[in-house]
Amino acid sequence: MIEETAVVTRCEGEHAWVEAQRKTACGQCQVNKGCGTAVLASVVGQKVSHMRVLNPIRARKGESVVIGLNESAMVNGSLAVYLVPLLSLFLFAITGKVLAEQLMINAVEGVSILFAVFGMVLAIAWLRAFNRRVANDSRYQPVILQRMPSAGLTVASSTPTLNPD
Repeated sequence: MIEETAVVTRCEGEHAWVEAQRKTACGQCQVNKGCGTAVLASVVGQKVSHMRVLNPIRARKGESVVIGLNESAMVNGSLAVYLVPLLSLFLFAITGKVLAEQLMINAVEGVSILFAVFGMVLAIAWLRAFNRRVANDSRYQPVILQRMPSAGLTVASSTPTLNPD
C-alpha cells in the first residue's frame, strides 16, 4: 500500500476530497543542494494535489488523515497511461512503414505517420474506455486508512528563570 498524509477539505457521502502536499525525494538525498531536481523544486515550489478518496472511517473536514493506494493499481494504471499509447504509436508506425513498402507507395514516411496517428487515436479511445471501467472500482481508488493523531499536545512552559545569586 502506498501511503501519504492529507487533510480532508470536503465530505460527500462515502467519499471525501483531500488535499495532499506533493513531495520530492530531495529531503532524503545527501546531495540535496547540488541536485538539479532540488533546484527545480525550489523554483517551481511545492504543489498541492486535490483528490477524491473513499472515506470508510467517516473522517470530517479539517482532519489530517493517512490515505493509501494499492501498489498493483498504481502499476496497472501507469502501464495503461504510459505504455499502451507508446506501444500503439510505435506498432502502428512500423505497420504503416511495412505496408507502404510492400505496396510500393512512394510516401513511406507519410503512411507511417498516418498509421502512427491512427494508433495514438485508438490508444486514447482505449484509455477512455479503461478509465470508465475502473472509475468506480474500489481497487483503483485511494482510500482514507486512518486519522492522524491530533497535533494539539500541551507543552509545559520552559522559560528560564534568572537566579540573582
